[in-house]
Amino acid sequence: MASYYYLVSSLPELSADGEMPISYEEFLKCCENNVDEENYRRLASLTVSSTEGPLLKEWNASYGSLIRELNQQRSLALGKPYPSDFDKDGMNAQVVNAVLSAKNPLEAEQILLDHEFSLLDSLIGLHMFDAEVVFGYALKLKLLERKSCFEKEKGQTEFKHLFDEIQQRVYSL
Repeated sequence: MASYYYLVSSLPELSADGEMPISYEEFLKCCENNVDEENYRRLASLTVSSTEGPLLKEWNASYGSLIRELNQQRSLALGKPYPSDFDKDGMNAQVVNAVLSAKNPLEAEQILLDHEFSLLDSLIGLHMFDAEVVFGYALKLKLLERKSCFEKEKGQTEFKHLFDEIQQRVYSL
């Protein structure tokens, strides 16, 4: 456990509204000599849907509930049926409402990311220098990695193109 003290304290702080201060590969290099082989293997193959490892079962349940709520509300908005046989969470419903009401897709993604970071912070809780903190950090880094793929200008151009196309279809009716 002593190796976690150095590792956790040496990692740069992550923020939902910030950039990736280190790549996931750099993070793995930091972990290489500071976590046991099994946890390193889990970190090396980590995705936001992983379930093996500290904190991951709890995260997967929370994240899965959020995704199901998002899928259900999107389906209902499109007038399509969606199975509602999952545990509803009031906070997830509020977040998804905000996401679907966002002005643009980038704002919607930021709302989701803020909530996902908040979920992870609540799961990490009072853990300070242990595997839960390392896995929580890794998940946050994975979420920021996804965010870094978004290109605002390209997204705005595509959004305008799609919106113009929809307008043309409406006007042609």
